[in-house]
Formats: sequence, structure tokens, C-alpha cells
Amino acid sequence: MNKAKRREPIPKFKNEDEEQEFWATHDLTDYLDYFQPVELDLSELKPSTKSVTIRLPESLLATLKNLAHQRDVPYQSLMKIFLAERIEKELAH
Repeated sequence: MNKAKRREPIPKFKNEDEEQEFWATHDLTDYLDYFQPVELDLSELKPSTKSVTIRLPESLLATLKNLAHQRDVPYQSLMKIFLAERIEKELAH
């Protein structure tokens, strides 16, 4: 009978950079057993964006979609770019 290799516990990391540094110098097989299930807690993950509802005049939305089409980007992405640029400009005053 093969004796199971003792696995090291995965350390807690302060940030993503620390974790990347760690895994660049360590072997995953020393920490995980491919034959044992891994429990993941994703409950604290938060989306980086939040959905909002905004009412726009149809002509403004049509113009925005046209501009987005010309630039080959989704219109919502273009709207976010325009909004971010304007906020940056306002904050510079």
C-alpha cells in the first residue's frame, strides 16, 4: 500500500502580489492532492461593477450606439469611457 504524501497547508496571503511571488517559487503538488476534493469559499467575492438603470432620450442613445459602432466597441463600454472622462475633467477643476 502506498503511503500518502503529507501535504503542506497553503499559507494565507496579504495580497495578490504576495501570492504570485509564492507560487512562482513553490510547487502546487506539494500543497494539493489531485485526488482529494478542494473546498472553495467564494462568498466574499464581489463584482467589480454594479448595474444601474438610467433613462436616456432615444436620440441620445441612438447617437451613442452609432458612435460605439464606428469605434467597434459596445455602447455601454463607450458610455463608461465618456462618463469616466467627464468625471476626471470635473475633478481637475
